[in-house]
Amino acid sequence: MAAEASSAKWNVAMIPPQAGKMALVTGANSGIGYQAALELARHGAHVLLGCRSASKGLTALERLRKEAPGAQAEVVELDMASLASVRAFAEAYVGTGAPLDLLINNAGVMALPTRETTVDGFERQFGTNHLGHFALTGLLVPALLKADASRVVTVSSLAHRNGKINFDDLQGAKKYVPWDQYNESKLANLMFALELERRARKSASKLVSIPVHPGVSTTSIFSNGPGTKDLKAIMVGLLAPLLFQSEEAGALPTLYAATSPAARGGEYIGPDGFQALKGAPAVEQPRPQALDEAAAKKLWTVSEDLTGVVFPPLS
Repeated sequence: MAAEASSAKWNVAMIPPQAGKMALVTGANSGIGYQAALELARHGAHVLLGCRSASKGLTALERLRKEAPGAQAEVVELDMASLASVRAFAEAYVGTGAPLDLLINNAGVMALPTRETTVDGFERQFGTNHLGHFALTGLLVPALLKADASRVVTVSSLAHRNGKINFDDLQGAKKYVPWDQYNESKLANLMFALELERRARKSASKLVSIPVHPGVSTTSIFSNGPGTKDLKAIMVGLLAPLLFQSEEAGALPTLYAATSPAARGGEYIGPDGFQALKGAPAVEQPRPQALDEAAAKKLWTVSEDLTGVVFPPLS
């Protein structure tokens, strides 16, 4: 059973004022990313909605401004499946000299029925969910270190529990199994976040890395990934009203990690309910494979080689 992150059930009313903070949320046009962006903006942060589709981003921005009048938010073009897009955004942002207080690595794709590749030739799930965010974080380190107390929140998944980092076939080129590849990518998210925290602490950095997961929420990631013919997706549709939670509730672990003074680097935050499917934010224990430091270091090195992004020293 997960331990509660605080003595009271944490909710959005407990978000401290965020005025003066700059936040970037990837995949912010829908689902948990949108809900996180909305609440951060509602509480005073200037939020950058990182979106692959400009039109979907503008639709989300219009919705956000209606739900949070006076909010400071803008759309930025950011395709996590393209290293060129990631580099262009990061270089432009760092070039402004502005600090970045909060980075939420949220965008993702799930269990694509057939193997697809990104423009860089990576398997799409591993490339989007892990490599894109690895590169983005590394390129934004200079801006993150300009903030007084920056946080990097990386969204993993319950799927990490069934994940395995297969270094012999990291991107499913020899054998592609949709859910296995998704599980691996979300395990990689968690291992990256924990390794980033270890490196930050080793260098006495003010940057903090916190992994989270949303439990199981009724967002568009199922319909955009496995589709309606996939058995797991069918089960989600049948069980959603009973076992799962809304995207608003699914965003709570992300928002807790991003804003709560009680959140600590390296804690894994998810829902506190049965099997962590839903509930209020709580600290839970990752599965053993996520805590393998040797594998995490190897994954880090491989990710540097694949993306060409080498993290600058953290201080």
